[in-house]
Amino acid sequence: MADLKLEVTYFDKGGPNRTEESLNIAKKYADQLGIKDIVLASTTGTTAEKALEVFDVNKCNVIVITHAFYFTGSEKRQEFPEDKIEKLKNKGLKIHSGTHAMSGIERGIRIQKEAWQFVDLLAKMLGAHFSQGVKVCIEIASTTCDAGLIPDLDRDIICVAGTGRGADTVCLIKPAPTNEFKKLRVKAILAKPQ
Repeated sequence: MADLKLEVTYFDKGGPNRTEESLNIAKKYADQLGIKDIVLASTTGTTAEKALEVFDVNKCNVIVITHAFYFTGSEKRQEFPEDKIEKLKNKGLKIHSGTHAMSGIERGIRIQKEAWQFVDLLAKMLGAHFSQGVKVCIEIASTTCDAGLIPDLDRDIICVAGTGRGADTVCLIKPAPTNEFKKLRVKAILAKPQ
C-alpha cells in the first residue's frame, strides 16, 4: 500500500452513542482503501445489527466477534442472545464466539485474584495507553485469524470496537494470528475516544 493520508476522528467522549458514526467511518475507509474484511466486536448484538445497515454482506466479509461462552462466569452461557446469533448469520454475518486472543486462562487466573499474567498485562496496557477500543481491535484481529475467518492474511482489515458497549474505535490493521502476534500492525487508528 502506498503512503496513507487519512483523517482521524477523536471523539470527545466514547460510548454507544458513537456506534453509527464509527461504522460509517469504517465504511468510508473500507470503500476508499478497497478493504473487504470488516471485523467488529459485539457483546449483545446491537453493533452487529447496526453493521447490517451500513455494510453489504454480498460485497464485504463482515465478521462479528462476540464474548466467548461463559465469559462472565458459569452462570451465564452467552451475553449475545443465541437466537439473534442465528438470525444475523442467516443475514450473512459471520459470527465467532471463541476464546479471545488476550483472554482465556490468563484472564481466569487474574479474576480469581491470583497473579497477573503477561497477556493480561499486555491487554491492560494497550487499553490504558491507547483506549479500550484499540485494545479490542487488536484482539479481534488476531482472534479472527485464529478462527480462520479471514481468507487472506496479506490484505488489510478494518476493525471496529468500543468502550464497554457500542462502537467508538476504528482501526486499519494488518492482521496476524496469535502464534505470529509480533507481525500484527496497527496501520492507522481512524477513530477513537480522546
